[in-house]
Amino acid sequence: MEKSTHERALKLVMNKLGCSEEMSKLLDSSQREVIVEIPLKRDNGDIKVFKGYRVQHSDALGPFKGGLRFHPDVDLEHFVSLASVMTWKTSLVNIPFGGAKGGIDCDPNELSTHELETLTKRYVEKVGMLLGPNIDIPAPDMGTGEQEMAWILQAYAKNHGHHPGVVTGKNKQLGGVSGRREATGKGVAYFTRLACSRENIDLERARVIIQGFGNVGQSAAINLSKMGANIVGISDRKGAVYNEKGLDVKTIAEDLSVSKKISLEDLDIDGEYITNKELLEAPCDILIPAAIEGGINSKNAAKVQAKLVVEGANLPVTKDGEDILLDKKVKLIPDLLANAGGVTVSFFEWSQNAQRYPWKDEKVER
Repeated sequence: MEKSTHERALKLVMNKLGCSEEMSKLLDSSQREVIVEIPLKRDNGDIKVFKGYRVQHSDALGPFKGGLRFHPDVDLEHFVSLASVMTWKTSLVNIPFGGAKGGIDCDPNELSTHELETLTKRYVEKVGMLLGPNIDIPAPDMGTGEQEMAWILQAYAKNHGHHPGVVTGKNKQLGGVSGRREATGKGVAYFTRLACSRENIDLERARVIIQGFGNVGQSAAINLSKMGANIVGISDRKGAVYNEKGLDVKTIAEDLSVSKKISLEDLDIDGEYITNKELLEAPCDILIPAAIEGGINSKNAAKVQAKLVVEGANLPVTKDGEDILLDKKVKLIPDLLANAGGVTVSFFEWSQNAQRYPWKDEKVER
């Protein structure tokens, strides 16, 4: 990510709102930034020490809220920016949560199930005193899902008793809600449809590229496909595939669900296999960056061919990249709004856990 892009964006907003320099500094500061070391004995007997993080930015509006990311490239600066984004997002959609973010610098694809469970539970042992249904509520993020949330719930219960509201994004049998896994991507699809209506873009004829085909990208792709859009390009960590005639995203998602170790390059997909860099610059009407931060930046923004960019990931466009896109008259739907479906349904889940009363699926969907 380009240096200081987060600080520059915040400063511009504070100036536009007429906030004082003192207020700007306060809002740019985290309440707590924690780094822990987590030793893990691998299945082969080797010892490896991982770093775990939890950044709590603000609880002015409610308990800290934010995902846990398991990825080899994360660091403290990474989580500081993402935690503040959660503060702005929950405030924007009027949910009584604050902002937090955290995770571990590991590649879950290189760990066995036993290793991943042990690492997750030891993370809770290190930071458990900072968590709680009315203190800080983790959720799935890149590299984590329902299983990791179940392990956190189990580890937390050892010292604090059963509190299902300590995490969201759980399996339904543990107090989760139907649709939470798909909520972020479904929200991206809804906002894309609204943006198309506003900007007079015919969604049923639109060519859509989605960078990142994890939970968010898959849900966005499948829902947009149901709305009539033509998904012409998708990507994952290893590469991308493009077909101007369209991709069968539902079948691809089902094939990938067999194992976390399967990638797009392992599948026989009717299309041209290209790089992630080439995908961002390929012909399309709508581009949805739903992978890592800073994917669109000063080096490639000028080559983006889309009329509309919808930020499925957090901070996927740097400030320099945003300036270039806006100069090109590209419409940009920011992450604070576009991907808020996940934390919205997390609030529904947390509310049900607090009430010990489940809602009907139809109510969540509505």
